[in-house]
Amino acid sequence: MDGLLSEKEQIEVLRQWWRDNGLYIVAGVILGLALLGGWRWWHSQQRAEAGAASALYESLVGEVADLKVEAAEAKAAEMQSAYGDTVYARQTRLAMAKLYMDLGRDQDAARELAALVSDDGRDELQMIGRLRLARILLYQEKPEEAVDLLQGYSDTAFAARYAEAQGDAWRALGRYEEARQAYTLALAENPQARTVDATLVRMKINDLPPPTDDAAAAGGAAAPAPGQAAPQGAGAGAQPGSPAAEGAPADSAKPAQEEDEPDDSAAEPTPETQP
Repeated sequence: MDGLLSEKEQIEVLRQWWRDNGLYIVAGVILGLALLGGWRWWHSQQRAEAGAASALYESLVGEVADLKVEAAEAKAAEMQSAYGDTVYARQTRLAMAKLYMDLGRDQDAARELAALVSDDGRDELQMIGRLRLARILLYQEKPEEAVDLLQGYSDTAFAARYAEAQGDAWRALGRYEEARQAYTLALAENPQARTVDATLVRMKINDLPPPTDDAAAAGGAAAPAPGQAAPQGAGAGAQPGSPAAEGAPADSAKPAQEEDEPDDSAAEPTPETQP
């Protein structure tokens, strides 16, 4: 009898525990199911949005290839409005910059690229956009702006390409020692994984005027990094009438397509394609 009563007491204890806690357990289960359903819905929405953005981008690429400016601009505006937080919106900036350069509208191309890099981001597309914008600034004969734009990225995978572009800018400014330093820095990357044309960079170095007497005398001293003030008298050794004395050749400042870029639609055209 005592054993039977003990069993009844245990059942009553369980019932009392359920009365005290059952509501919380049911609420927890319902909340967990709701969260799981919400996560699945959000994930589905993200996939649908990415698919729609991808389709719109592919359509825009076709318009860019056909040089249909108005249609491309309409789709670019839709992309920025509806899918501005996706990678396709950034790719659209690159594609539109290419289209504008193909049409000789370098100022519009610069505007697109400036919007792409406005937040000083460092993802791959923004790094590519910053380099292309620098090339356009050189084409527009704005080397000072190009130098400023490329400062502060020596710790990235684009360091060598940025250094080469900085060298072009310093050369356009007639600051040949700083150009030499920048080109030398571009050649300092791992030779097994080069991102610049080493032969072309060496040709650019050889094309510079020889170091001045002051620079030669200080040859053993540490050279300032690109972007710092050039040694006094830098560039004075250029011979009148030589290409170096007259500044950078015109084609050195033109925007050029960079290596290792994500897709052909985002490739920067060379100025020869301009009207």
